[in-house]
Amino acid sequence: MNLKSLGWNETFEEAFNEYKGQKLVPGRISVEHKGLYDVLTEEGELLGEITGKIRYNAKGRHDYPAVGDWVAVQAVPQEGKAYIHGVLPRKSKFSRKAAGATTEEQIVATNVDTVFLVNALNQDFNLRRLERYLLMAWESGATPVIVLSKADLCENVQSFIDEVETIAFGVPTFAVSVESGTGLDKLLSFIKEGETVALLGSSGVGKSTLANYLFGQEVLKTKDIREDDGKGKHTTTHRELLVLENGGILIDTPGMRELQLWEGDSSINQSFQDIEAFAEQCRFRDCTHQNEPGCQVQAAIENGDLKEDRYASYVKLQRELAFFARKEDQKLALAEKARWKKLAGDRTRVHRK
Repeated sequence: MNLKSLGWNETFEEAFNEYKGQKLVPGRISVEHKGLYDVLTEEGELLGEITGKIRYNAKGRHDYPAVGDWVAVQAVPQEGKAYIHGVLPRKSKFSRKAAGATTEEQIVATNVDTVFLVNALNQDFNLRRLERYLLMAWESGATPVIVLSKADLCENVQSFIDEVETIAFGVPTFAVSVESGTGLDKLLSFIKEGETVALLGSSGVGKSTLANYLFGQEVLKTKDIREDDGKGKHTTTHRELLVLENGGILIDTPGMRELQLWEGDSSINQSFQDIEAFAEQCRFRDCTHQNEPGCQVQAAIENGDLKEDRYASYVKLQRELAFFARKEDQKLALAEKARWKKLAGDRTRVHRK
């Protein structure tokens, strides 16, 4: 395989310098299994496993490889294996809170250039959910593109586009249908050799169908949506990186019915720039936008310039991000304490010997 076709560039080449002279080669993670990884290298696709050094030094999930990562591996092509010695710095990273009660980061995809945020034009259309995906996209460092799928099932496509444009300032938005071929040519302009596009969206919005179209053949299983509520079951059960024959790399992801944010503090102003603009006009700089006189946010809600449910979404996301930030700070502090305790114990055992 040609590294350039996998997205290799000068930035990754420079980052790989620290591994040169160690008989290691670069590879890109295409699939993540339980403890194992499919790694694409110039010597072919290999089954990779991480070394003990990575396990020992890892402070959290972010230190382990994820789909889209470039890694330094010891390749053993005659056995179809690779040993992963390091993960190169990421230029972008999509993270969310993992499902469950514990505060754990789940990395969805890394090193993505453009992300297609897919939302179906049926009963499952949800503007508030799309706000979350947009915030996640801006925080990742990738460029978002909104894809409104299943346009053939919608009678008034333009009304949905108009709704999206009230929350997605300057973000390209396209209504598409694989069934009728509508709008698909516009998406192809984002797929270029060496660049990575990720598909994100909820269950049943048509990501796998779209991925099959972009790939040129059926490589991912698809299922029809339920007619009663327009919802569907996700058919992609794991994240997968696909190299397209006509250039470009595609990452398909499982549908996410619930999307709890992991990061977003630095991008919430960009996602909600309309609210931020009103807030800057408030009489008091520390305005809480509740009962203060001269609050322009509440004034905008009252005169119809700002929808109340959008402001409620803004407040909810801020509270959610603040909560997880506090939890993560506590977790990191405990992990660091445990790490130093372990190192101290190791030194004590060495001295006793």
